Amino acid sequence: MNDEKQQQIQTLAIHADRKLNGTRAVTAPIWQTSTYGYASPEEFAAVAGEVNPSEFYTRFGNPTHAQVAAVIARLEGGEAALVTSTGMGAIFAVMMSTLKSGDHVIAQQNHYAGASTVLREWLPRYGIEVTQVDQTNVEEFAAAVRPNTKLIYVETPSNPLMKLTDLREIGRIGQKRKILTVIDGTFATPANQSPLALGIDVVIHSGTKYFGGHNDLMAGVIVGTKQFIEQVWRFSLVGGSILSPFDGWLLLRGLRTLELRVERHNSNALAVGRFLENHPKIERVYYPGLESHPQHELAKKQMRGFTGMLSVELRGGFEAAQNFCKALEIAVYAGSLGGVDTLVVHPAAMWSHELTEEQRLATGISDSLVRISVGLEGEQDLIADFAQSLEKLGD
Repeated sequence: MNDEKQQQIQTLAIHADRKLNGTRAVTAPIWQTSTYGYASPEEFAAVAGEVNPSEFYTRFGNPTHAQVAAVIARLEGGEAALVTSTGMGAIFAVMMSTLKSGDHVIAQQNHYAGASTVLREWLPRYGIEVTQVDQTNVEEFAAAVRPNTKLIYVETPSNPLMKLTDLREIGRIGQKRKILTVIDGTFATPANQSPLALGIDVVIHSGTKYFGGHNDLMAGVIVGTKQFIEQVWRFSLVGGSILSPFDGWLLLRGLRTLELRVERHNSNALAVGRFLENHPKIERVYYPGLESHPQHELAKKQMRGFTGMLSVELRGGFEAAQNFCKALEIAVYAGSLGGVDTLVVHPAAMWSHELTEEQRLATGISDSLVRISVGLEGEQDLIADFAQSLEKLGD
C-alpha cells in the first residue's frame, strides 16, 4: 500500500485498519467476547496495565473496536480515536473527563437537544458554568472567554437550523488562550469537513448516523491526540458507555462505504433543497449548499460538501408541518438521521420533552420547522414525494 497520508478518504475507509485484522478473512470477524484468557498471572497483569488493550476485557477494549478507531482516526486526520455506545456517551465522556467544578464552558445557542440538556441542566449541577453565544458571530466566542474557561464546544452544521461556526477562527481562539476546542461533526462527517486540519482539538460524532449509515446501530466516536484519548478512555472505564462488539462490527461495515454514501446524500439534499426553496408553500429552506444560506461563503471555505441534512419552514405553522410530514409516502417520519432512508421529524413536537416552548423558540426552532435527513433514494422520486405532500396541504 502507498503512504496512508497520500490516500483518499474512500481508500482509507476500506484499508486503514488492515494491519489490525489478525486473520486471513477479508471481512474481519466480530470479536463477540467479554474477556480473554492468559497463560500466566504475569502475562495477565502486564496486559491489565496497558492503555486500551484490545484483548483483555471488552470494557477496556476489543479488536473490533480497535479496527473502527483506527479507520476513524485516519479519516479525521487524528492521532487516535475511541468508540462509545452512543453519541451522547461520547459527548458526556469528553466533558466529564475534561471539566471540574469551577470551570467555564463556552457553547452555542443552537445545539442538538441532548447536548443542550447537558449544557443547560447537568454541567451546572457539578459547579460548571456555561455561556452560550451566537455561533455565527466569532467575536461573541472571544468576548465570552474567562480565566477559568476550559472548553469551547461547537456543532457545525448545527441541528436543526444548519447554522455554521467558523472553525478556523474558533481554533485560533482556543490555541491563543489555551482552551480545548471540541466539535460535534456528525452532520458533516470527515467526507465533507476536516475540523482538526482547521485547528480544532477534538472531534465527536454520533456514529449512529452517517458512519453506520443504515439505521441499525448506536455508537459514538471521539477523535483527538493520543494523550487526550487516553484521558477520555480512563473516564470511559468508570462511565461505562461501552460499544458492543457487534455494533462495532456494524459500524466498521458502514464506514467502508462512507464517502460513496455521503456523496449521494449531498447531491440529493442539494436537489431537494433547490426544489423546496422555490415552492410557494415553503417559507424558508435552511441548507448551507444553497446560495441563499447566509453563511454559504463560509460553507464553501470549510466544507467540501454540504451534507444530507436540511430543514424547512412551511407556511401555515404547526398544523401545516404536521400534515406535510403525514402526507409523505417515501420519506419516513422517524428520529435519527444519516441512513439510507429519507427521514423527517417535526422538532417542535419531537423535542417538547427536552426543551420548553420558550427555550425552543429562543433557539429559532419554530412551530413550522421540519428537519429532513435526505437519504439515498432516486432524486426525482424524492422530489415527487415532497411535491405531492405539499400539494395536499391546500391553499
